[in-house]
This record gives sequence, C-alpha cells and structure tokens, in this order.
Amino acid sequence: MSSNLHLSEPASGGEIVHAGAAPRIAFVSLGCPKALVDSEQIISRLRAEGYELTKSYDGAAAVIVNTCGFLDSAKAESLAAIGAAAAENGKIIVTGCMGAEPEAIEARFPNLFSITGPQAFESVMQAVHAAVAPPHDPFLDLLPPQGVKLTPRHYAYLKISEGCNNRCSFCIIPKLRGDLVSRPAADVLREAEKLVTAGVRELLVISQDTSAYGLDLRYSESLFRERAVRAKFIDLVRELGALGVWVRLHYVYPYPHVDEVMELMAEGLILPYLDIPFQHASPSVLRAMKRPGDQEKTLERIKRWRSVCPELTIRSTFIVGFPGETEADFACLLDWLAAAKLDRVGAFRYEPVKGAAANHLGLPEVEPGTREIRYRRLMEQAQAISARKRKDKVGKRLAVIVDQAAPRAAEGRSKGDAPEIDGKVHIVSKRPLRIGEIVNVKIERADAYDLYGTAV
Repeated sequence: MSSNLHLSEPASGGEIVHAGAAPRIAFVSLGCPKALVDSEQIISRLRAEGYELTKSYDGAAAVIVNTCGFLDSAKAESLAAIGAAAAENGKIIVTGCMGAEPEAIEARFPNLFSITGPQAFESVMQAVHAAVAPPHDPFLDLLPPQGVKLTPRHYAYLKISEGCNNRCSFCIIPKLRGDLVSRPAADVLREAEKLVTAGVRELLVISQDTSAYGLDLRYSESLFRERAVRAKFIDLVRELGALGVWVRLHYVYPYPHVDEVMELMAEGLILPYLDIPFQHASPSVLRAMKRPGDQEKTLERIKRWRSVCPELTIRSTFIVGFPGETEADFACLLDWLAAAKLDRVGAFRYEPVKGAAANHLGLPEVEPGTREIRYRRLMEQAQAISARKRKDKVGKRLAVIVDQAAPRAAEGRSKGDAPEIDGKVHIVSKRPLRIGEIVNVKIERADAYDLYGTAV
C-alpha cells in the first residue's frame, strides 16, 4: 500500500474558508498509509491552530514535506518533492522517514528550514511556529471531532501502534520508527467511534505489525465506555467489529493467535480479509530475511482458516531476487503460490536499502535481469489465480461499498477489496447510488482483477 498526495485541502472535515489573513501552509505527503496517518495528525494540529492549507508553494508561509525513506526509489521521489517545493519557497520543513537520516537531504539542500524524523509532531509544529506564528482567533481554531482525514469521508485508516520489534534483514523501519509502541485500547476505540460518528463506513486497521498489538503494553486494560478492554489483538478487533462498520485488517503477521480472528470473520463481525506480508516461501530465503512467525506451516493454516471462513480473502506481497535466491528457491515460491491460491498478490523486485542487514549477509546478488524475469513469472501466475478467483464470483450477489458514483453507474469494492491496492466492482444501477453506501450487486462478468455487475 502506498500513497503520494500533494495536499491542497482535506478530503473531509469541511472546506477551508477563512475571512481573515490566516497563515497558509502547503503540504506534500509521500509514502504508505502509516505515513498518511502521520500527515493527518499534523494537518489536524495545523487546522486546530487556525492555519490554512494552500495548493501553492509560492506565497505559502512554509511548505511541509512528509517523506518516505524505505527504498532508494522512494528517497529519490522525496528528494524530487523537496526540490520542487524549494524552487518556489524558502521555508521547507521536512519530516517523515527520510528525515531520520538527514545527511542525504542536507547534501542536496543545505538551506532547508527544518528537518525532523517520523512521528516528530511537536518538532514539526515548532518549526511551523518559527516560520509564522499561529493566529489567535477563536473563530479560526475549529477542528472537526474526528480530526482532518486525507481519505474520502466514508473510509479511514486507523493506526493502532507505531514501530516494530522484528528485525527483518531487508527492512530499516525499526531504525526509522523504533520498536513497537502500542496505543491503549481505549484511545484506539475512542478514535474509531469518532470516525464512525463522522460518517466513516470502513475502518482500515494499520500498523507495522498489527498482530503484535499490545505486546509492549503486556495487554494492559484501559477504560472504554466504563468497562475495561485489554490491549490485545483479538480483544481490540472484537470491539472494533461491534461499532457496526466494515473493519479491514492490514499488515497482519501470521502468528498463531491470528487463528482466533477467523471466528469473528465467519460471524460477520469483521471483514473476511487478511493482508499478510508473507514475502517468500522458500525456507532458506525466509531465514536470510529473518522473517517472524512459523512460516513453514502457513499452507496448513491457510487451509484451516478457509475451513472456518470460506469467504476469506488473503492478499500478500512478495520479494523476488533477494540475495542468495536460487532458481530452486524461486520454484519453491511458485509452487507455494499455486497451492495457497492467494486472492491478491503484489511483488517487488529486491532493492538494496542503505543500512539494511541484508547488505552484509555475504550472499550472492541476483542479477537485475533475473530479478525482472522472476518478477514477471510470479505476477503472471498470480494473475491467472486471481482471474480464476474472480470468475468464481460471477452469478453471486456481493455487498459492495461505493467509492465513486454517477447517475446510473458507480465504482466500489467488495469485502475482499481494499482501496487503491485491490480490484474494483463496476456497477450499473437503475437508481443513483451515494458514495459510502453499501449495496448488493449481482456479478455478471469478471476480468483478472475487477468485477462487473448490477445493483439489486
């Protein structure tokens, strides 16, 4: 999942209209949904203090660039965004993952106003205050209860923790964002409740390692609606499901306790959907990657999950061309995919990350041409599996949440489709449909990724 948002004004929470000369701030948000939530928190603070958001760099009191620093390609995109802003504005405030290692930024742009790392909300606001003092007009200090959201009004990302305790050899997220820090359950649930009250119909639960939630808190209790709720994955998910909206789980590592969630999915309390970053299937590659969880038994567990919840959709991502990956390792991955029959698959060609342990494993590099061939072979196989899965839905009636609507047509997503990364359902309707409405659709045809049908 990724996003690249040049923010001009929030997607929800009301249009910005100020009568006075409120200081204007331009904002660029890059990276994954977790970074998007960080951007939402900063923008909520800006709005609460009366700042106005603007499309234009020129004339803005400052420009904030929330960067991504995971892959070299993401760093290049971040540097390009900083450069575009710096060409028109002299006060550039850089934050986000790339800001955790500022040397590369300072080498290109030595005169930036401020550089901070991820989650450094106070430092960002201090820099904004230094660039231009906040207004002190009570009529400007207004903020919707749910805060400012950069997603459409009917769905929102809900971040339940920061950081990660895993030490995957290809990843530097723990260096950038630190170890696991879970939010108390009551804080998460109160935010979710505010979002639902504001009209959100789908909550997308995210973190670096969602199924590790609460481990650092030792599953301690906090009070929500005058009762104690444990900071434990299954307890939190059950409480979110009771809010009466779609709840979708992302970045779930396949720890044994994830099995408990299948019953909640089978009961319809949360969506029958799991986003699990398996990354590979070969035992030798997984060991080199230092992946957590009992990966060798995943096929057996997937079979068991589907026996409990036949409607379960599983999406995953994989890395091809990891150092030391042999043709036999790659064949193992293809065989595993053929057996697992995952519904949605994404893949990345391995890209060395500065500071990652994988750079020092002493394993032979896989040639770029071989990486490309393996990527195409994997995606061709995944597409064929996806096409068969979609074809099986023809003739069925599916609940679909509407994302875009016209008088006689609409686009939406089934319970098995997350926004922006999965497929769409193209809808023909005899009546106008509303964005955020959940409608039953009879599926009439399918292609490799999308479904087509009529609202009934």
